[in-house]
Amino acid sequence: MKKLLAFLLPLALMSYRPHSADKGETPNIVLIFIDDLGYGDVTCNGALDYRTPMIDQLAKEGMRFTNFLTAQAVCSASRAGLLTGCYPNRIGFSGALFPNAKVGISDKETTIADMLKKQGYATCIIGKWHLGDQKPFLPLQHGFDEYLGIPYSNDMWPMDYDGKPATDWRKSSYPTLPLIEGNAVKRHIESLDDQGMLTSWYTERAVDFIRRNKNNPFFLYLPHSMVHVPINASPKFRGKSGAGLFGDVMMELDWSIGEVMKTLKENGLDDNTLVIFTSDNGPWINFGNHAGNTAGFREAKGVSFEGGQRVPCIMRWPGHIPEGVICNQLSSTIDILPTIARITHADLPKNKIDGVDISRLLEGHLDETPRTTFFYYYRKNNLEAVRRGNWKLVLPHRGRSYEGQLPGNDGHPGPTPEDVPVSMGLYDLRRDPGEEYDVQSQYPEKVDELLKLADLARKELGDELVKTVGAGNREIGRVE
Repeated sequence: MKKLLAFLLPLALMSYRPHSADKGETPNIVLIFIDDLGYGDVTCNGALDYRTPMIDQLAKEGMRFTNFLTAQAVCSASRAGLLTGCYPNRIGFSGALFPNAKVGISDKETTIADMLKKQGYATCIIGKWHLGDQKPFLPLQHGFDEYLGIPYSNDMWPMDYDGKPATDWRKSSYPTLPLIEGNAVKRHIESLDDQGMLTSWYTERAVDFIRRNKNNPFFLYLPHSMVHVPINASPKFRGKSGAGLFGDVMMELDWSIGEVMKTLKENGLDDNTLVIFTSDNGPWINFGNHAGNTAGFREAKGVSFEGGQRVPCIMRWPGHIPEGVICNQLSSTIDILPTIARITHADLPKNKIDGVDISRLLEGHLDETPRTTFFYYYRKNNLEAVRRGNWKLVLPHRGRSYEGQLPGNDGHPGPTPEDVPVSMGLYDLRRDPGEEYDVQSQYPEKVDELLKLADLARKELGDELVKTVGAGNREIGRVE
């Protein structure tokens, strides 16, 4: 018996050893991107009153990242960073694009879809795009074979959050929200009931795409419209969570992920598919019963404190990523493109990118630090914070704040976050992840170190706050 155990034990250990894709392997990629999902909005990160069992199962079977930052704390910029591996301001993106904007993603930028299409992948996006709604900027012109979804945020329509005609001058001027298929409008989203069907419609199309492409490698980008307000769930989920409408919407999103995972397994694709689950930015926390959860991180969406940019992230790839592992190393959505490039043996974009390859972390080498620094940019091109390791220096700027604002109890929007002056502060995120205690007087050498790092960022990417133009910035796409 002892001899048998001595023989079997090494074999068992070998079966759990993570490894990189062998040359010639072409794993499928499923990238699930939730809108405005806070770090604490999934139960494996502490969400209360409702459950997300399918997302929790992803974490159980894969790697959960606890120190994962989005490219920027708002819609369009975040998506630009994800798909190009660049800080959004490098490629001309800031904030959120509005309907009929004359700018969008440049045809000179390489997206993940562009990169994988050259590798023979079928490419599809189902959900929110938000990188420009003019035809030259739509997904089919940027590497995707198929597109079904809305071109910008689901609140950019002539309706208030209660579904009645908008009274605000800006919202009342918006066109009806289009659901686009390919390059053409398939139908219009005209009511909150229509909004409630988006998750279900996206899921049905995602399942169909996987089944149609089970015999060739594919990239499925699934950027859900929810939980961006106005939120709603389909009739089969409305009122079912016991935790209000937000809980119902989360329950349906969790179901959607379960349907995708079930389809992969039914078609024999489970072991050869890398699934990535994350969010575009932190939540809006002033929307009453619609509000998300930052899990105690400071502030929220649209703010460069951690509540705005630290998001949930789970990656799963059986046999390659160890199961049930937590990764605390600093990483970001801009690191996804170079990591996918390494895994699929694809060439990196010719233009300079800012992401780093974190595939060694995925292999289980959790003591390595592929990313050591991060720059928190916001607004037009404002450098609002700099990070190295666990030290974060918040630079003086005028930022948004939700502090002291009480949301409405009826689920309608509360006060708009106000612009407030933000003073310079140094935070040790290892001891103080909530960024409550400014320790710059105790660690002046750290302040000097991070200010020097900020100067390097300004030379490369610029900084509107100090009127510096970056040497490495590129133009956003434009139409006449």
